[in-house]
Amino acid sequence: MDTVTLPPELERFATEAVAAGRYRDVSDLVAAGLSLLQRQEQARAKLLESVLAAKEEADRDGYLTGDELLTRVEARLAQRASSAT
Repeated sequence: MDTVTLPPELERFATEAVAAGRYRDVSDLVAAGLSLLQRQEQARAKLLESVLAAKEEADRDGYLTGDELLTRVEARLAQRASSAT
């Protein structure tokens, strides 16, 4: 594996985190950071997949504008309120 050179502020942070006992050594800290980055990238990919699927569905089935949705919600709320009395 390549040697990693950190900017001074990150090197200081890494040294302090190891000294505080949060990580065994700098390699452990870097592995934790990469693991976090990996999870973020996976979450980003999953969100993008979801957005693209929603767009495909909207293109296929149509969609409502925000105003149309609000009108429908208000109508349903009014209907429920009138049937409750």
